[in-house]
Amino acid sequence: MSELVPITVARGDGIGPEIMDATLRVLQAAGARIAPEFIEIGEQQYLAGHSSGIAPQAWDSLRRTRVFLKGPITTPQGGGYKSLNVTIRKTLGLYANVRPCVSYAPFVRTLHPKMNLVIVRENEEDLYAGIEHRQTDEVFQCLKLITRPGCEKIVRYAFEYARRHGRRKVTCMTKDNIMKMTDGLFHRVFDEIASDYPEIETEHLIIDIGAARLATRPERFDVIVTPNLYGDILSDIAAELTGSVGLAPSANIGDHVAMFEAIHGSAPDIAGKGIANPSGLLLAAVLMLVHIGQPAVAETIHNAWLRTIEDGVHTAELHGTLSIGRPFGSMDFADAVIERLGQRPEKLAPVSYGDAPAAAPRAPLPRAPQARPRAAKALVGVDVFVHAAGVSADFLAGQLVALTVPPLHLQMITNRGVKVWPGGFPETFCTDHWRCRFVGPDGSPITHADILALLQALVARGIDVIKTENLCTFDGERGYALGQGQ
Repeated sequence: MSELVPITVARGDGIGPEIMDATLRVLQAAGARIAPEFIEIGEQQYLAGHSSGIAPQAWDSLRRTRVFLKGPITTPQGGGYKSLNVTIRKTLGLYANVRPCVSYAPFVRTLHPKMNLVIVRENEEDLYAGIEHRQTDEVFQCLKLITRPGCEKIVRYAFEYARRHGRRKVTCMTKDNIMKMTDGLFHRVFDEIASDYPEIETEHLIIDIGAARLATRPERFDVIVTPNLYGDILSDIAAELTGSVGLAPSANIGDHVAMFEAIHGSAPDIAGKGIANPSGLLLAAVLMLVHIGQPAVAETIHNAWLRTIEDGVHTAELHGTLSIGRPFGSMDFADAVIERLGQRPEKLAPVSYGDAPAAAPRAPLPRAPQARPRAAKALVGVDVFVHAAGVSADFLAGQLVALTVPPLHLQMITNRGVKVWPGGFPETFCTDHWRCRFVGPDGSPITHADILALLQALVARGIDVIKTENLCTFDGERGYALGQGQ
């Protein structure tokens, strides 16, 4: 018999302890070869002064085992508390969030009985970088960061996932008709990498129509790959479409560590009542078993769970006309799964993991992101963001033109991305936050000293400069967006 595999386990908050105990009971009964190490995370750690919800010593276990089975947590209300999930994902490099979403009709009520898709969500970048600032009385900012290496890793992962699991199509969803540079990069990388997988059908959808089609025709999708925020929203929509978010597992995969969890929260309103559905966490544990090289055990548990659902053994939120008897509690449900170990479903499709990775492999990158030669970068201007309340664009422009230091000149002013000078419309609503673009003559290069001289002149006259963004070209290609209306 092979050695036990160490895994880190956190019971979490709310219903977390009871669904974790139910899950571990099934794993033990099925012969999973694991050696759990328990750590404390969540609400009590927040209240003990650990702002991210995890004590420093807990990291030692995660770095040693490299496998984390995690219960849901409660984040206390109020400021100063960081998202534990985001902290773990980014600290340990868990760049791929994988969420299988499957319907179990007719045993779980759903409008979409043929739904069987996987959402692969980028897990580290985008607006979830959490870089936010208050810049004026009226304006707050959140930075959206998209990198080429991050896009390449997650898109490659999605295609490798599709290839390994016989999936026929990969769909990319972005909003690159508006965010042409950030989402545009994600779409462009998707098209580049797709050429390495000619046997897989590909498509790109703008996120709004993509989400609408997911909600109405989920059976048309197979694997969906998206940036972070869109993936977070889409995966919850897809999970709900299956009939219950309580059934949905999640895997967070990196090059060194993997975390497995249910997608639902800690549900403190039913904590301690023993009625919570452990299915999402149990199916996450199935993904974990495949990840650590125990696919046979994973297959046994998953098929037993399918047979349990098929037999009408349902917890409270699934209880309906096809259920037998009273709603089952967390441990009763676990015992029902244990009774069916070795059985297979008769109406639902049985699973077969074999020796291949299932829903959460660590997909190697057959063609790693290649080092690219540095582009010829030229500084051609600067956007100066100014806090000025109770003024018009024309008044502000008059002040700035008078203070402009050659070789720079004021090209335009925008407010919330809309050009308001020159040629602005009086109907445009403006806040106290202005982007003022200064460029050199005919797009010729300028120097950092030119920018410093301009800033010194502005500050000396009491102009409240919030921030600056340099305007550069890369191999002659513009590296900044034009203002709306420009």
